[in-house]
Parts: sequence; C-alpha cells; structure tokens
Amino acid sequence: MANTVVKPRTQTKTKTARPPLYKVILLNDDYTPREFVVLVLKAVFRMNADHAYRVMMTAHRRGACVIAVYARDVAETKAKEATELGKQKGYPLFFTTEPEQ
Repeated sequence: MANTVVKPRTQTKTKTARPPLYKVILLNDDYTPREFVVLVLKAVFRMNADHAYRVMMTAHRRGACVIAVYARDVAETKAKEATELGKQKGYPLFFTTEPEQ
C-alpha cells in the first residue's frame, strides 16, 4: 500500500491595507487674530472652544501644531477649507498636510 501524503490547503486571505494617514498642521503667523483661529478650528475641525484655544496657543508658542490625522483626501480638504476661511478675511492663516510617519 502506497503512502499518500495529504497537504492541507492553504488559503490566502487578502488583507485590505489601510490608506496612509496625513497630519493637518496649523502654522503660526503674526497677523491672524487668535479669536479667528479659534473660530476656524471650531468650524472646520469640530473642536470645542477650550480645545481650539489650546491648539491655537500651541501653534503660537511652537510655530506649528498638528491639528488632527485623517485619510489623505479628508486632510487635504480640511486644510484647504480652513486656509480659505482665512484668505476670505484677508489673513495669512495657513494649514498644511504631511504624511504621518
């Protein structure tokens, strides 16, 4: 009688990779009023007043502050929207994005 070797079937599961995340960063400037920055953070990033104030002060003291982390398209849309609100008022308010490491 011949020995039959039975190999177990290997199933490959495809794992959906999460899209890379991007940080939205607030850059400090010396012209945009603090109150306006807080309003933009509340409106675009849905922060409460206390959180928005702390984020604004961190950017003010350090030159920049990471606001939030999103999928690339969301991060870029929110950064653009927030920057546009500043432009509409004539302020150099600027938000940028960069990949999360």
